[in-house]
Amino acid sequence: MIQLENIHRYFQVGEQSVHALNDITIAINKGEYVSVMGPSGSGKSTLLNVIALLDKPSSGRYLLNKLDVTQRTDDELAKVRRENIGFVFQFFHVIPRLTAAENIEMPMILAGIEVKERKQRVAQALASVNLQDRASHRPDQLSGGQLQRVAIARAMIMQPEILLADEPTGNLDSKSGMEIIELLEGLNQQGVTLMIITHDQTVGNRALRKIRIVDGQIAK
Repeated sequence: MIQLENIHRYFQVGEQSVHALNDITIAINKGEYVSVMGPSGSGKSTLLNVIALLDKPSSGRYLLNKLDVTQRTDDELAKVRRENIGFVFQFFHVIPRLTAAENIEMPMILAGIEVKERKQRVAQALASVNLQDRASHRPDQLSGGQLQRVAIARAMIMQPEILLADEPTGNLDSKSGMEIIELLEGLNQQGVTLMIITHDQTVGNRALRKIRIVDGQIAK
């Protein structure tokens, strides 16, 4: 499903060239549950951004469902991303002026899905994350755990095959964090390919497959 071949990513910082990813080759199969761990600055988030099609590698090849996405245009990548990948971030990235239901609905509006279907799917999504009674609440009326549930529902509303989570428990207390991890694991048990980027050893160790990255390289 996800196949990275000899991926390198360089960033120019002033006069210095930073080698953020150094010859990364990994394959992730459909339905896997993978954690990516490593120290701060090791390249975890850069790797996630490449897999998420939010960033392009400097060299190497990336196949997603056997489609070479390395040389695609931004418009083509946006379409592939919308149809295949959901995202959950540490800082939620919800829109403050929108309600929980409206935040979840937004990807479907952008995709041009008609109103009746949008409303049905939002209701189902709210139920799936146990937030039916918070549908009309704005983000400033929700707890951190509830905001992350909104973010997960929004990430899954287009029914992607892949869910990428970058430090999904980083802003949560331990109880809320564990509830979020169990929710993500439930999606994986339904067949969603799950990749979690985390510095939390307890969270990372729950994954069935663990990848450790150090100084931009996969640690052996």
